[in-house]
This record gives sequence, C-alpha cells and structure tokens, in this order.
Amino acid sequence: MKKSLVIVESPAKARTLSKMLGTSYVIKASMGHVRDLPKSSLGVDVEHDFEPKYVVSRDKSQTVKDLKGAAAKAGIVYLATDPDREGEAIAWHLAQLTESGTKSFKRVVFHEITASAIKDAFAHPRELNLRMVNAQQARRILDRLVGYQISPLLWRKIRRGLSAGRVQSVAVKIVVDREREIEAFKPQEYWTIEAKLKKTKGAGPNFQATLIGFAAGGKISIPNKKMADALLEELDSAAYAVLKVTTKNTKRSPAPPFITSTLQQEAWRRHHFTAKKTMALAQQLYEGLNTGVEGEVGLITYMRTDSTHIAKEALAETREFIKSKYGAEYLPERPRVYARKVKGAQEAHEAIRPTRIDREPSNLKPYLTNDQLRLYQLIWQRMVASQMAEAVFENTAVDVEAKPKTAKNRYLLHATCSVNVFPGFIALYAEQKDDEDDKLPLASLPKLIKGEALTLLGLTPTQSFTKPPSRYTEATLIKILEQNGIGRPSTYAPILSTILDREYVIKEAGAFKPTELGELVTDLLANNFSDIVNIDYTARIEDELDKIVSDAEDWVRVVRGFYGPLEDNLSRASESIEKIELAPEVSEDICPQCNKEKLLVKVGRYGKYMECPTCIFRQSFRISTGVPCPGCPEQGMLVGRYSKKGKLFYGCDKFPKHKFALNYRPLMEPCPKCGGLLMEAGKQVRCYECSKRRGGKHNAPPPLGRQVRSASKARPASKKPSRARVGKKG
Repeated sequence: MKKSLVIVESPAKARTLSKMLGTSYVIKASMGHVRDLPKSSLGVDVEHDFEPKYVVSRDKSQTVKDLKGAAAKAGIVYLATDPDREGEAIAWHLAQLTESGTKSFKRVVFHEITASAIKDAFAHPRELNLRMVNAQQARRILDRLVGYQISPLLWRKIRRGLSAGRVQSVAVKIVVDREREIEAFKPQEYWTIEAKLKKTKGAGPNFQATLIGFAAGGKISIPNKKMADALLEELDSAAYAVLKVTTKNTKRSPAPPFITSTLQQEAWRRHHFTAKKTMALAQQLYEGLNTGVEGEVGLITYMRTDSTHIAKEALAETREFIKSKYGAEYLPERPRVYARKVKGAQEAHEAIRPTRIDREPSNLKPYLTNDQLRLYQLIWQRMVASQMAEAVFENTAVDVEAKPKTAKNRYLLHATCSVNVFPGFIALYAEQKDDEDDKLPLASLPKLIKGEALTLLGLTPTQSFTKPPSRYTEATLIKILEQNGIGRPSTYAPILSTILDREYVIKEAGAFKPTELGELVTDLLANNFSDIVNIDYTARIEDELDKIVSDAEDWVRVVRGFYGPLEDNLSRASESIEKIELAPEVSEDICPQCNKEKLLVKVGRYGKYMECPTCIFRQSFRISTGVPCPGCPEQGMLVGRYSKKGKLFYGCDKFPKHKFALNYRPLMEPCPKCGGLLMEAGKQVRCYECSKRRGGKHNAPPPLGRQVRSASKARPASKKPSRARVGKKG
C-alpha cells in the first residue's frame, strides 16, 4: 500500500508528529506559506473581482517541488496545518500546488499535539473550509491594496521605505493620540492629609486614616497649601473617635485561562517578554519539545485563539489535580465556565492550556530553556488557578470623626484594611495589574468599636499633582486593540513589531512613544485617508471578515466596499499633498574627521547612517553613551548599534580591534560595590562584574556580555545590508 503524506508547516511539528503516526505516514514541512502575492507588483486584478495572482517565491521553489513529488507517490494527502484561518489558507494553497489528477486530499485539525488528539484528528478528517480560506484571502487582499497603493504615496511625499497598513496605521494613531493627550495635559495640584492614630485605651497597632470629607456629609477637596495648613491647624487640636466600623467578607474569582491577547499581556507584565517573543516561545511549546521519557510532545494547546472554552476532559483532569494537590476546600462545587468578552471572538478554538495538567513545570525544568519554562509555568498556573476556589478577604472599613475645639466643622477620616482569610486560587497564582495603585500593600487595623476614643500621634500633609494618562506598553496596547476589535489573535505580535521596525514608535522605559515620523505619517493618513486610521471602521472590516466565515457575506463584496472609497481618496491625495521635507536628526557626536560639526543622522536606501554636514566623513548609524569600554586597550567608548535583525546592542567603537558588546544599555555610574560597569536590564540595574544574585562574587563575564565576530553584525534597523561607510561620500 502507498504511504500517506502529511504536510505541516514546521520541521519541529513534523518531528513530533512522526513519532506519533508511525511508519505508514510520510511527514513533510512546507516551512510556512508556500506562495503569496508577488512582491514586485500589486498582484490583485481590481478590474476583475479582485482576483489575486499568487506566485511561489524563489526560496520555496525546491520545497514545492519536493512536496509535489511526495504527493504524487502518496495514497492520501493529509493537510495538517494550524487550526485557524491562516492555517486553512496554507492548506488550500498546498492543495492547489500539489494537486495532480484525482489526488485525494483530507484536512485534519487538532488543537494540541498529543497522541490522543492526533489519533482523533486522523480518524475524523474533513474537507477544506473554503469560507475560512476566502476570509483569509480577503484580509490579505485588503492589506495589499492599502500597503501597495498608499505606501508609494508616502515614499514620494515623505521618504523611501515608509509603509501604511490597514491595521498597523490604526495602532500608530492610538499611540500618537495618547502622546498628544499627555502633551496637552495640565497637572492640577491637590493635597491629602493623613492622621496617625492609636487606641486611647487598650493595645493595638497604630494606623493611618485619610481625611475625606465632613462628618455631616460632603467631600473635601484640598487644592493648595494654604487650605491644607488651615485644616492641619484644626485637626491638630481635634478630638478623635470611631464613628463607624464595617466588616464584611468579599470573594475574588480567578482570571479565565489564557487567550492569545491575555497571554501576551501577562508575559509582558511578569517577564517583559515582547508579544513577538511570547508567540515564538508558545509556538515551540505547542509544536513539541523533548521531555525525556515521553520524548517529543506538544506541551500546550494551540496558542492563537480568542476563546476561553475548555474541553470537558481537561476540566475533569484539572479538578482532580486540584483536589489531590491542594485539598477539597480548594475545589469549587462545579467547574468554572468563562464567558467570552473579546469583541468578535470566535468559538473555533480552546483556551491556551497545558496538554496535561499533571505535567508540572518543576518536572520539565531539565528539558526546557529558562524562557520556555517561564512561559509554560505561566500557562500552567493560569489554567489550574482558573478552576480553583475563590479567595476570601475580610475587609474592614473604619470611619473616624475629628471634632476641632474651636471650629464648627466636624471632619470625617477613613481607614481600610483587607486580610486574606482563605487564599483559594491565589495560593498558586494571581493576575498582575497594569495600574500600579492596585499593587500597594494594605495596612492592618486594631480591633475598634463605635464611639471608642482615639489618640492623635501626628498629621502628614502630602502635596500631589494629577498625572497624565500613561503611555501604552506591550500589554496595554494589545489590550486596547483587542477591546476595540482591531486585528485578531494572529496579528497582535506582527502589528507591534512592524510599527517598531518602521520607526513610527520607539520604546522608552518599556512604553511606546511616537516618533516625529510616526506623527507625521499619522496626520497625513488622517487628513487624506480617514477610514484607514479610524478605529470603528477598522473594527467593522474585521466583523465583515468574520461574516465571510459564517457565509453571511461574500468576500468580493467586502473588498469592493473597502476599495471604492480608498481609490477616491488616493486620487485626491496624489494631487493635493505636497512633498514634506524631514529635517535631519542631529546627533551628539562631533565629526571625528574635522572636529567641527555634529554628525547628522540621515536615512538612505539601506537604512540610517551618519554624516558630517561640512566634510566628507560618513559612518554607519550609532548611538553615543558616553561610557568607556571596559578593558579596551584603545580606550574606546561603548556605542549603540543595530544588529542584522534590527536589535539594539552596545559595543566598542574600536571594533574590530576590541570585540566587546552588551545586550543592555550601559550606565555612566560605576558599580558602588566594585566600580565595574552597570547596565540597565529592563527595570533592573546589573553590574557586569558582579551581581547581588550571585552573592556579590566576582565572576567571569556573565551571559549578558558577548563577543562580536564581524562588523556585519552591526546593521541598521532597516534589516537590509548597509552601504554606509567611513570615508568619501558616494
């Protein structure tokens, strides 16, 4: 009998499946997409129902040839690509390319790579879902129409290399709008007054109560120091007593298991993983890793999902684990079922969860990298905690009355305390918050009764100012995109990577800040293509794409409805927009050749470079730090450069004579312990020579340092080879 051919996307997935399917199957990897719209042209026939022209790229020609040969020898071809629209589209393209005669194709779908899931999937194959294919095809065509028709306009009017995107441009506008809110914000002064109190009789801890209003009713606002001083004078001579004590128990429920967006958000909050890194790690966990005795097995379910649904078998397994590990009191009476809250969420997938709950993170430590383990542990803890009992808190609120001796007013102060009386799910895991105020510790209170006298120990006035809204982080930007129905699970990571790569935004202290270029492009698009950067309109398009899957909408009609206004706007914009000259950025570096002028940062065909405005000096782009390179015999300085993949690193400017580099930004201040080089690693500061985590011992260079082999590693952010050079222009 002929063997069956199974086609998947990646070699890792192929290796895992080959050990589960046995010798009756030949498993091949397509290495992702096998064909796409051409890069050199629009590739969409707008005159004939937007018919796409797909081509096989040069780097995939041999792969396609191999797949055709394998398909010709096979009895049945199973298309086992990912279980989402993009995976369905890849399967369709594979079928189109490898089809010969009456070849039998079967589509198999699974949401986890385990023996039981694979067996069930191959026992119940289905036909290709052309509605899913058409929805993905419509998305691709819409993105191409925007990218290939607006981007050339940006090239002509601003500079080469710019791009517009149906979703990325909305994301940039969200960042730009927030920055302008921050710039327009005018801080308002306000004061708070806290009283330090204790029981007049009996023992108990001291506690803090905050002035909030009048005992007879009404709030107090303290706008300036003058009013604060007047209140302090009255409160200093007041008699204090307990007005009311309220104690009640409240319950806190666990967060649902992860979907794509919440996993990306929590991975950023806890580990500062970018969305791109989170998805790469999750892909590895899904496709299968060697776990020792078990061999290669998928550790989590499919990671691109917007559903919080959990299979009954997984729920039963999780509940049994909780009962045996934590006890019956930690197990709710019934399994928790979470409702969908994501705009436009689909029911096609499960939540992200471990494929086996008894596969605890500690047992996998020898087999996973540190980052793989941290992400797996996050997914495992979130799933188990989601089915655990509620946490119970005893919340106590105390109203305190202050009666000044001379003033007519009686003042109201308030104190609260929350004590965890049953940990429930937080014994294992609690979701982190974006708002820092949610993380403040809660003070304890003594046992108090109504009418009890209190003694004032001191008053503390605090001047504060209202704060502007915060810039978006990876977590909060993904959250706002999700809430508004912008993009889908597979698009969040590429959106964030693209707007950074295009230099429309930068990161400062882990938060997104728009560049001058980002603001300029956003304004141009808003003035001439208002729909492209309109949140509601973009969300509406996503809804239309969803309707294609449900067969409630025709993909050609969706694309035509989008393209008509776009075409009109393009015609008007081409005639009315004048060319915009961007002023070159001025660096802090003085030209080393003439020692007269600061170097200008310019953008050429192959990315950024630096050049002297008066002499012939030119060099590749670099960022000055003012920090001497440690151990450099040439007395070099550390400068920032971009690697071939667009990642910023810091290396010696005397390279290649001194091959030293760091992944983290060096700081001017020396280590107070050893005088060594300090580095800014996320929110932490580390010493290159010593570390508190290593007990203060001096070690060999830690993993943060690395050696650079050649100057070709220092590429500009454009990810293209740089032709910038030291010496004559041109």
